[in-house]
Amino acid sequence: MHQVELAGLTVDTRHYIGGQRFASEQTFESISPIDGTVLAHVARGGAGEADAAVWAARNAFPGWRDLGPQSRGAILHRLADLIEANIEPLAQLETLDNGSLLRSHRRGVMPRVAMNIRFFADWAMQRLEHPVWQTRGHDNVVTWDPSGVAAIITPWNAPLMLATWRIGPALAAGDTVVLKPAEWTPLTASVFADLAEQAGMPPGVFNVVQGYGAEVGAALVAHPGIARIAFTGSVPTAKAIMRSAADNLTPVSFELGGKSPFIVTDDADLDLAVDLAIEQYDNAGQVCLSGTRLLVHEKIADAFAERVAARAAQIVQGDPRDEATQIGPQIHRVHLERVAGFVERAQADGAQIAFGGGPNDDLGGLYFRPTLITGAKPGSEILTAEVFGPVLAMQTFATDEEAVEVANATEYGLAAVVVCGDRERAERLTKNLVAGTIWVNCFFVRDLAAPFGGSKKSGIGREGGVWSFDFYADVKNTVYAPAGWKE
Repeated sequence: MHQVELAGLTVDTRHYIGGQRFASEQTFESISPIDGTVLAHVARGGAGEADAAVWAARNAFPGWRDLGPQSRGAILHRLADLIEANIEPLAQLETLDNGSLLRSHRRGVMPRVAMNIRFFADWAMQRLEHPVWQTRGHDNVVTWDPSGVAAIITPWNAPLMLATWRIGPALAAGDTVVLKPAEWTPLTASVFADLAEQAGMPPGVFNVVQGYGAEVGAALVAHPGIARIAFTGSVPTAKAIMRSAADNLTPVSFELGGKSPFIVTDDADLDLAVDLAIEQYDNAGQVCLSGTRLLVHEKIADAFAERVAARAAQIVQGDPRDEATQIGPQIHRVHLERVAGFVERAQADGAQIAFGGGPNDDLGGLYFRPTLITGAKPGSEILTAEVFGPVLAMQTFATDEEAVEVANATEYGLAAVVVCGDRERAERLTKNLVAGTIWVNCFFVRDLAAPFGGSKKSGIGREGGVWSFDFYADVKNTVYAPAGWKE
């Protein structure tokens, strides 16, 4: 049985390679975090499937490259139209597979999937140019040439949205793609392949290989036929990918972990600060950008903590398909135990649990209570390592200089949040914070034209707008002499 009916969609559980479906000898289970239901048995690929997908993509590359941005863009727009026509079933399927809120998938995530495709198609068609400039009378002409096959390896916390964040610019640039979705959430990638085919995408331009990172993923990133590698995930996995990429000098783009600071100054709007702090529990804390380290000025720390606790007590946790639910489950039993382990070790190390602190016994399953930890020792694990669950840790500071020093005291530099009542003070703070994205008096405002990526061990490179095309294309400068032309 290679197809399952879920959320009104027929989901093929086989790989999608060269426009055809292929099974593997082995399968793995896709399990819903909502109630532990086995949704599907999915083809488990390895080196053979990775090799087949890369060569299918390489064979399709010349034709896709030569279509040019306008013809590619027309196909991508048709794909975006199909995504928009299927937002409801895609949202339901993603919720079943990864446990995130259905209302978020309906209203924000799946519309963003279509936007990712449409935005980068338009950028390639309309905005990918550089003014010609002269050097001693010679014209410099910059172009972005398609680079080849892009291997895209994506995470489980926002599977299709984060996949299309990379797929969109890669295809718009003229690259062909091999996607390896996360093994915990493979289903919407398969449906996306069907939609791409319906949109008229030529065979081999987009391919999906499913399975475990150590098997099919490792073979994919080590393949000499890969021109670009884009990965979102953990630092240890990124290190392994980089070692494999080094043998072929394959360029990489990494979006990795975060332990982002959330700074609240003593002149901040306290109501706004509390509202934004509660937002850090979004998606059950499974958001790499979240400001999980609350750095609060000592003058307002007690009042802030009391208000956060009161608001957290009102959070509705439960089935993510329920419109009233605000926090759903963790993705997997393994991950729930990982989150619990961080909290248990912090408590054993002397930290206090202000609220939460463990699984929600009323719900059972994979639900972990929103948690706030205080009194952790400087440099301790809970203050420096990414938990990736609904767990915040609060520290206090006396001066802005101390806030910046503490904020930068991790190996990460993905994002930061600053809640402050004075614009000049906020600018002084942000100037010295090490982070790829900083939100001041707001959170999660994202423009696809803006650069996105991490500093330090939070990643390599930037994507978004022209930065995406700088990665997925070979940027070329051609110099024309003013003379030598025949009349």
